[in-house]
Amino acid sequence: MEEGQRTRIKSYRDLKVWQKSMDLTVRTYEVTRRFPSEEKYGLVSQMRRAAASVPANIAEGQARRSTKEFIQMLGIARGSSAEIETFVALSERLGMTRSETSESLLEDCAEINRMMNGLMRALSSRG
Repeated sequence: MEEGQRTRIKSYRDLKVWQKSMDLTVRTYEVTRRFPSEEKYGLVSQMRRAAASVPANIAEGQARRSTKEFIQMLGIARGSSAEIETFVALSERLGMTRSETSESLLEDCAEINRMMNGLMRALSSRG
């Protein structure tokens, strides 16, 4: 359960953190469409893979039905979020994204990380 949420979660799709990470993935795809074509197999591919990994790992963890495994998969999702943050910073340094775009993506990552941390705490206390 997510922090403050008392209803029973039937599916990973019910998790707000999964929904927000899906939104971040879509935004990442939109932003990387404007990257130079020579980055298609470089930064574009890495950013998209890392972004898609966040909701995918949340979904996989919730679907396993083991609290320990769910927490482990959330940890992997946090690692993918750190990758996104790194690639966003790099793309800004390389002049592929404006600072406003980078800041917005980084804020989204921070919010998702806070949500994952809260979910991990809630799952651990249930333990």
